[in-house]
Amino acid sequence: MPILMLIIVGTAAGFLATRVLKMNTSVMMTIAIGIAGALIGGLILRAVSVLAGALGSFVGAVLGALLLIWIWKKLKENS
Repeated sequence: MPILMLIIVGTAAGFLATRVLKMNTSVMMTIAIGIAGALIGGLILRAVSVLAGALGSFVGAVLGALLLIWIWKKLKENS
């Protein structure tokens, strides 16, 4: 099923890309461009997602540490 979806999405993407860039290609070339573009785009989005996930984890860790220090200081002030 994922291969069939890749072909369908790739075909639509290839069609749109060739129309936007005003390329005159055959149906097979349009499909090939779309599938290759879907693979490349998927890899790029996956890499960005991993980097954003790592950055998000770091920001979350810093915010958590800041909150912990703030709570610690408030508890020390009250005792």
